[in-house]
Amino acid sequence: MAVTARKLEGAEALLAVWPAPVGEASWARSAREKAAARLMAMGAPVRRDEYWRFTDPTSLLVQPPKPAPVYDAIEKPPFGDVDRLRIVFVDGVYDPDQSDPLELAGVEIQTLAQVVGTDIHWARDLFGVLETRGQDPVDRPLAALNTARATEGIVINVTGQAARPVSFIYRHASETGEAMVRHLIRMAPGSDLTLLENGAAAARFNSVLEIEVADNASFHHVRTQGRAHDRRAATAIFARLGKESSFKSFTMTANGRLTRNECVIEFTGDDAHARVAGASIGEADFLHDDTVFITHDAVNCESRQVFKKVLRSGATGVFQGKILVKPGAQKTDGYQISQGLLLDDDSNFLAKPELEIYADDVACSHGSTCGAVDETSLFYLTSRGLPRAEAEGLLVLAFLDEAIQEIEDPVLADDMRERLGAWLARRGRL
Repeated sequence: MAVTARKLEGAEALLAVWPAPVGEASWARSAREKAAARLMAMGAPVRRDEYWRFTDPTSLLVQPPKPAPVYDAIEKPPFGDVDRLRIVFVDGVYDPDQSDPLELAGVEIQTLAQVVGTDIHWARDLFGVLETRGQDPVDRPLAALNTARATEGIVINVTGQAARPVSFIYRHASETGEAMVRHLIRMAPGSDLTLLENGAAAARFNSVLEIEVADNASFHHVRTQGRAHDRRAATAIFARLGKESSFKSFTMTANGRLTRNECVIEFTGDDAHARVAGASIGEADFLHDDTVFITHDAVNCESRQVFKKVLRSGATGVFQGKILVKPGAQKTDGYQISQGLLLDDDSNFLAKPELEIYADDVACSHGSTCGAVDETSLFYLTSRGLPRAEAEGLLVLAFLDEAIQEIEDPVLADDMRERLGAWLARRGRL
């Protein structure tokens, strides 16, 4: 289908806002040119696109970005008690003065700017490659824009067991700041890494992570988004999994005007495992969209998607999840659950779960539910002396906990529970 004039004009405008990088190696320049061509071929996203019909992308595209007041957090920052290597970005720009030295046993770390200026580098086999694969069968234009234009980010080569987690911290300094970052991670066979992410980042944020998980490697990812309410973000994770590898990603989101998190995972090696989970909570003009696409193209692989959203005062939650099982991907085990808890009659939960299966020896299931707080449970708690608001808060935490349980590290899981409890407490729910 030919791209419409509106979509074409939108793509041209996006590319015009971000200048094409100069002085890069030929392989990086080639990848960027191909990405720009992909974006022009598909056009900018519009509400009429199938995978944008629940989420209006307009505020992710208009110039200049709508301002988001800089939020001064008074509570303890996420992961504050975790021994980690801190890498700080301010309005999307790497800040070496606020960051730790890029040195860690079992890991080689460079900035994206260093890498794309190098003629010979392993990143040439990853930069834009997984994003390109992830464009079929669903267009992901904001990810293509990121490949074409992003100059900030971190490139990590994990050669063994990382001595401690790597932590990306995104700080917001300008009310109208717009940030775009690109991270690349290559996991060597048998390696292990935990990646942490937190921070408001900017008034508008475009982030892409491409990660190659080799045979027997393990990647753990925990991310928080919030609390600055007026921020807008579009993030994408593209992962390719080798034999007997493991990929686990969890995102907690509290507030934000619009957040669109995409995750595209491809199984290419047998006996691999992937878990993607999210817990989000918001109110009023909060819109949170999780769009997940998992392709099984290997034998005896397991994928699990668990997403919980708590919404009130007109908030909207969106989940679009698909499991594609290709011919020959026998003994696939695919599980998907998405649930919305509505605390009033003004909020909405919109879900589009999908299964597309071309193998006959599989166990795949999906489920999606939406409802209010269980009155029987609420009565039980209030009859034992708890105020109604506090009882409702406890039930909300219990509802979200199934997603939090997908976090492997109990310390990180407890940190997420504490933050969700604090959000409810500030609103008189606990």
